[in-house]
Amino acid sequence: MDVGTQGLASLVIARAFVPRAPWRAWAVIVIAGTIANVDVISLLLSPNAYLDWHRTYAHSVIVSLIVSLGLAAGYVAAMRGRSADGQMRSGTTECSSSALFTAVIFAGLLHLALDATQSVGTMIFWPLSHQRVALDWLPRIDPWIIGMLIAALLLPELTRLVSDEIGARSKGPRGRVGATVGLIVLTLYVGLRADLHGNAVAMLQNRSYGGEAPRRVAAYPEAGSLFTWRGIVETDGALHQPLVDVSPSAKFDPDNGVILFKPEPSPILDQAQHATAARKFLAVARFPKADVEKTPDGYEVELRDLRFAAIAEANREIRARIDLDMSGKVLNDALVRTQDASRR
Repeated sequence: MDVGTQGLASLVIARAFVPRAPWRAWAVIVIAGTIANVDVISLLLSPNAYLDWHRTYAHSVIVSLIVSLGLAAGYVAAMRGRSADGQMRSGTTECSSSALFTAVIFAGLLHLALDATQSVGTMIFWPLSHQRVALDWLPRIDPWIIGMLIAALLLPELTRLVSDEIGARSKGPRGRVGATVGLIVLTLYVGLRADLHGNAVAMLQNRSYGGEAPRRVAAYPEAGSLFTWRGIVETDGALHQPLVDVSPSAKFDPDNGVILFKPEPSPILDQAQHATAARKFLAVARFPKADVEKTPDGYEVELRDLRFAAIAEANREIRARIDLDMSGKVLNDALVRTQDASRR
């Protein structure tokens, strides 16, 4: 999930758990809810660094708990004027240590949960497992979620203004109810997306494509629509990219998308796939597509992951490029960004 959405979600958590806390406490919660995104810096370093670091170690549940506990403990230790009953005071505002710890931990874990519902892949169980979790329920930037979070933050303020105008005063912490409702609505929305995703996958699985049965399928969400999903279907001979409409009255046509035929098996392709860059790429790619091109000096093989085109994230796509001589010996292999690959 993008850092802006994660920041909004962290503010909603702060308002729900510690609405009367000072702004410094809220800042700690926002940091806990966004700090895992620091690994996006790897995109600026190199394609190798990006595959190694993006959505890997910093997005582990164990690392998140350690970082969150450290941030909360550091804040508590830095606060002055703690009373004997465990209340931390700053001016006229206060919050309990337990509520602060809960909010900070929840913000960090919500970040990982939202990222796991997307399609990039998140190594949330490291170091116990190096498997990347990618549920394909949510787009990277979801305008529906952004709207929910903004409403959860602003609607209580509008309600307070109306209450002040009529002279009514709320006895509870300002904004807590709205933020809590916002988190509940967010949970229900993610559940709805999961259900619609399951419907899209079932539709893709229960069809044949060019007379071939599907070997693997995936459905990726459209940001602006709950009912439109971009499918990828692998068969023995091709990769199909149909659009799937899961609205009640829609009918699915398995031939409505682009068809990319797989290259014929060959010693050249086999040698390319055993190159170092190719093995690293194939370890994380979900729908790899190989393109083999004959050159005056030999062959160029490029491996790309069709998933990135489906989720409209071509600017973050990494490809593997392998150069071979006429006999199939690997001369050069490297991971490259999409922009670099397009310049060749």
